[in-house]
Amino acid sequence: MVMNNMPRCATFTHDDPIPYQAAIRGGEVELAVTAKGGFRGKLIRIDLHKLWMQHGTENLPRVMHCVMSKQRAGFVFNADPSASAAHYSGLKLDPNAIFVLGPGSSAHSRTVGPHSWASMSLATEDLSAASRALVGGELTDRPAVRLLHANPAHMDRLMRLHMAARGFAELAPETLAHPEISVALENDLVHALVTCLADEVPAKAGSGWRYHTAIIDRFEQVLAANYDRPIHLADICSAVGASERTLRASCEEHLGMGPIRYLWLRRMHLARRALLGADPATATVTQIATDYGFWELGRFSVSYQALFGEAPSASLRKTPSSRNGVQAGPFSFADSDFA
Repeated sequence: MVMNNMPRCATFTHDDPIPYQAAIRGGEVELAVTAKGGFRGKLIRIDLHKLWMQHGTENLPRVMHCVMSKQRAGFVFNADPSASAAHYSGLKLDPNAIFVLGPGSSAHSRTVGPHSWASMSLATEDLSAASRALVGGELTDRPAVRLLHANPAHMDRLMRLHMAARGFAELAPETLAHPEISVALENDLVHALVTCLADEVPAKAGSGWRYHTAIIDRFEQVLAANYDRPIHLADICSAVGASERTLRASCEEHLGMGPIRYLWLRRMHLARRALLGADPATATVTQIATDYGFWELGRFSVSYQALFGEAPSASLRKTPSSRNGVQAGPFSFADSDFA
């Protein structure tokens, strides 16, 4: 494997989901916490020469929407099999499963409690080259979004190598600066990943799942096109081309909740983002709350406090320096380096 870039690594810790989601690399990510309490998230990011790796831990259940980069393929699996289960596009991610996100694809993941996930991504040309060299054929001609089950022994090796890389990043990041170590580690990781992909036993997903997945994709497209304003359920059903009953079934499968609850959570998180980004000298809680369709200000404040652990006015007064956290080793990078 030819070296393209020097290895880099960093560890980010956040007590707010907004900077945490912004730190996740490889695509556009939007996260909505679905339970009350103080959020804590930790993210380890490792760039080897071609392979990108991440490890995320979150203490609260959440729904995460990811749109993958058009240049890379992503692979997600459980970092801690003992943690709470996660569902990706409505399919349970068990200990021997890998969720595949093809270039430009979109998917939701949801958790029901504390969770720990691991991911890897490769540019499509690098994945093609590795698959041809290692298994004698392409692994890129399969469905863009899918859940596969690998041989348990092969999956165990992949998880152990990912854990070893995280150990270097946290305890001895200078080790990754040695080309002979980083190249060997990257080759082992890519080999383990391709071996798991070659094992592929697709998870059972019928025509109903594919139909619901298409509806959820259209649902998110409608929300993205109207991200800055409230939108009513009847308008969404019309734009998506599905009845309320079908949309509800699709949301329950992929998001773990109905569309009304998801829309409310989305508006709450949008309002929080606006409060954190506003100038308290010129903006008001009332203005921002009503901008996102919250007309009962007393109820909004109570719900906001319960969901985020602080009053809306406290979010508005926060300084930028109190919203981010990063711990970096000597061979690391700033958050902006990942853009």
